[in-house]
Amino acid sequence: MPRYVISPAAERDMQSILAWSEDRFGVQGRWRYEALLVKGILDVAEDPQRAGSQTRAEIAATARTYHLSHSRLRVTADVGQVRRPPHFLLYRTRDDGQVEIGRVLHGRMDLAQRLPDEYGQDLLSH
Repeated sequence: MPRYVISPAAERDMQSILAWSEDRFGVQGRWRYEALLVKGILDVAEDPQRAGSQTRAEIAATARTYHLSHSRLRVTADVGQVRRPPHFLLYRTRDDGQVEIGRVLHGRMDLAQRLPDEYGQDLLSH
């Protein structure tokens, strides 16, 4: 069983981020950012409470955020590194132990306005 699942909203976020990266920095830039996204997701799937992650109990009982800058130096050199990644992952650990990536958002975005619906339901139920 995979260690993580990606929500439809997070899929859309990543598609948008990668399209912007390619428009701005070319195909190589897209590959660099894609490698960073993958590494960040694998990092939190491996250890949901890894250094750099933050508990976000005000959002949902098991919600956490993780800024991609914490994984930036862990991307292999052959792809290249993103100097100042502005995005973070919003995720939570599900009852089955899988990490669910709920959103991938820019650090300047208002998180409260971009929560997945089920995160709000989780907050209301606790």
